[in-house]
Amino acid sequence: MRIEDLPEEWPVVESREHFKGYVIGVRTDTVRMPRDEVADRDYVVHPGSVAVLALDEDARVLLIRQYRHPTRHLLWELPAGIRDVEGEPLAATAARELAEEAGYQAGTWHTLVDLYTSPGMSDERIRVFLARDLSKVEIDFDRRHEEFDMPVEWVPLADAVERALMGMIHNSPTVAGILAAYAASVEGFALLRPADAPEA
Repeated sequence: MRIEDLPEEWPVVESREHFKGYVIGVRTDTVRMPRDEVADRDYVVHPGSVAVLALDEDARVLLIRQYRHPTRHLLWELPAGIRDVEGEPLAATAARELAEEAGYQAGTWHTLVDLYTSPGMSDERIRVFLARDLSKVEIDFDRRHEEFDMPVEWVPLADAVERALMGMIHNSPTVAGILAAYAASVEGFALLRPADAPEA
């Protein structure tokens, strides 16, 4: 059997929206299951997001620290953001987030890894990009709320892997991006997909 996630959609008998906020919604779908049974599935509707693992010439990862209220933690994360511009290519969204949150631009972009954050309870998709050949740019973005004070730190990739495995870094796209970048570095990043690779 080929080990690859495949798109499939079971019939939805009924769909009810319970909440619609600025970013997310909450929905219950009544889904027709095997043996002609039906079951309710509650989930969060999310527009999706992107994250950027920026890697400098010394193989250091750019991390930012941000307060995340649902977890009550200051988390070390990759620059990231919501897919909030209709029709914008994902790589362009990632480039904008890297510039706004960290003050960098990149000359080389690849798709690093695609993931669902929590597929049993949310439809959120995240594409994590690898950005290299970095240069500093002016931050032209009004930082507010959680983004007001986000320190930037450069961490050697091997140290970032260790921190992820030791439970010191928890943000899921950050952990996935760090581990994927470390694995991809073994082949000199030759196996990575282009930045505009389609999502399955």
